[in-house]
Amino acid sequence: MAASQEPIVQQCVNTIKALAMDAVEKAKSGHPGTPMGLSSIAFELWTNYLRHDPHDPHWIGRDRFVLSAGHASMLLYALLHLSGYDLPLSELESFRQWGSKTPGHPEHDLTPGVETTTGPLGQGVGNAVGFALAVKIHAARFGQPFAPIRVFVIASDGDIMEGVSGEASSLAGHLELDNLIMIYDDNHITIDGNTSIAFSEDVAKRYEAYGWFVQSIDGHDHAQIRTALDRAIAEKDRPSFIRARTHIAQGAPHAVDTPEAHGAPLGEQEIQLTKKNMGWDPKRHFHIPQEVKDFFKEHGRKLAKQREVYNQQWNEWRVNHPKLAAEFNDFQTKKIPADLYEQLLQALGSEEEATRILSYKAQQIVGKLVPSLIGGAADLAASTKTLLKGEGDIARGQFQGRNIHFGIREHAMGAICNGLALFGGIIPYGSTFLIFSDYMRPSVRLSALMKLQCLWIYTHDSLFLGEDGPTHQPIEHLSSLHLIPDLQIVRPADGMEIAAAWVLALAYRKGPTAFALARQKLPRILRDSTVKNNDLLKGFYIVQEAKGGAPNLVLIATGSELHLAVGAKVKLEQQGHRVRVVSALSWEQFAKQDVSYQQAVLPPSTQKVSIEAGRTALWRKWVGEQGLCIGLDHFGASAPAHVLAEKFGFTVDAVSTSIQRWLRGQT
Repeated sequence: MAASQEPIVQQCVNTIKALAMDAVEKAKSGHPGTPMGLSSIAFELWTNYLRHDPHDPHWIGRDRFVLSAGHASMLLYALLHLSGYDLPLSELESFRQWGSKTPGHPEHDLTPGVETTTGPLGQGVGNAVGFALAVKIHAARFGQPFAPIRVFVIASDGDIMEGVSGEASSLAGHLELDNLIMIYDDNHITIDGNTSIAFSEDVAKRYEAYGWFVQSIDGHDHAQIRTALDRAIAEKDRPSFIRARTHIAQGAPHAVDTPEAHGAPLGEQEIQLTKKNMGWDPKRHFHIPQEVKDFFKEHGRKLAKQREVYNQQWNEWRVNHPKLAAEFNDFQTKKIPADLYEQLLQALGSEEEATRILSYKAQQIVGKLVPSLIGGAADLAASTKTLLKGEGDIARGQFQGRNIHFGIREHAMGAICNGLALFGGIIPYGSTFLIFSDYMRPSVRLSALMKLQCLWIYTHDSLFLGEDGPTHQPIEHLSSLHLIPDLQIVRPADGMEIAAAWVLALAYRKGPTAFALARQKLPRILRDSTVKNNDLLKGFYIVQEAKGGAPNLVLIATGSELHLAVGAKVKLEQQGHRVRVVSALSWEQFAKQDVSYQQAVLPPSTQKVSIEAGRTALWRKWVGEQGLCIGLDHFGASAPAHVLAEKFGFTVDAVSTSIQRWLRGQT
């Protein structure tokens, strides 16, 4: 940059530092050091490379910026405010306060311009890989309008240490995502001290081994920063990794390069000394010099011109490619055929098979009707049955397909799917065994927190997977997933419920859905003739009504245990009980129904029994403190499924005997 421009550059960098220091100090909590250390890199990236529109944060042609180092949130908030986003200075002054748009870590859809929720380290790297992959998929389907879009991600030492970033980076290198540029803030500091106490590997060589183009620079040298970014953008067939050696709290006379600068206010005295060294009035807080305001205002005009040129090209593309444009509209809106449920019911309603097999058949139908459905498995597609037949694989240089091979990388699969969903247009799915949902739980939680329509297709959902034994038999996992707010869970019992499960998942746009599917073949459930197809969409519904009057006992079951409830009903009725069987396809969907429907299905004064091959504690919500919960509150064992059913009491005889014994104890 020309010498005459250098003073304004330094003023802008100092403004970012000052805003970070002041906001953290006023909040009495936060992370000032990293925003200060990254201020030069962030300034160069946001003013010379990043294409975005402060007046339309959702502009489709924008580059994506991910701050995986979410603890450095004040860096992002300062940039958003200076760039002209709808984030007034008062919001920066309310950093980390109730009701503000400047939470402690960036949150998607709360703050204009924030692309993804970050804070759990490493997740943003996975999201960025998902963004970059989404761009490639869109470019392969729709052409030129998406080709120029780039993804930039800033990662910290902590991000690089986390396993999820390594998983995601490995896949990004394998797929040669050359539209992805990661800047590694190598400041050598974590909360406990210098990174040398626990981290000594050569990160640059690791990323070279992943297949990335690697550069190392001084993160405070503006010329080196620009040269590295220029080279990264010019690089083809490889993602780029820029290792930037920085100093945490750079510019602070005593806090620089100290662990204390990572996660605590610098203190008013240190802030005043820092501002004095910058040539600023040490007593002024949240000050933005007029020349800095003018600089960013002029930069905003340049951004507007970039968007104008892009929009002209976009409009020309729509005129010249009307069919593609129409397909794009359907893709973006994730259009679902109105008769999808009917088609699925017709195809699957009378089938008797494992629900993972039935779901596979449903998925083939959905895949043909809903082009937005794209995803894959963590090296288990042959077992989880989630491959879209005839749709092709996504591979390096080939992004027209719809099947993603994530490899044995469950955690990255979750984070990447979140990035795919955030980009828009794509309904991503990721699949593995239910037991391994633990390997991706942070990503699942974030998909719920961000209200993303991700489909988590989990199979082998109980001890009935058999001989693989307790290491692979999920016991606590359904309960664990139920604890995540806004995560919809479906555990279907047969083909009809598979149809309903897919419709519920595709209709739920404000959060993810987890499927729990059985490995073993299951019988078709015989329902009363009064059962309507739409009853299944209410989450809980009456499968079979009591004979001879109002029920005095309600059996509630899910998935592979529903047929046990149906069988137990016959035996209990022979003992004179009036038994209703209820399917609990989706707790979350049932909870959304009005109270009158809930009480009609589960009468408050009627005794209730739950039957599910998993932990029992959460079932108290539905059966009450006096109800009976039949389940499994201990680990399983290695044996054939039928042996496990006998040993652990999951047969019709065992279930009915347990209920009769309990009923005798109630009288």
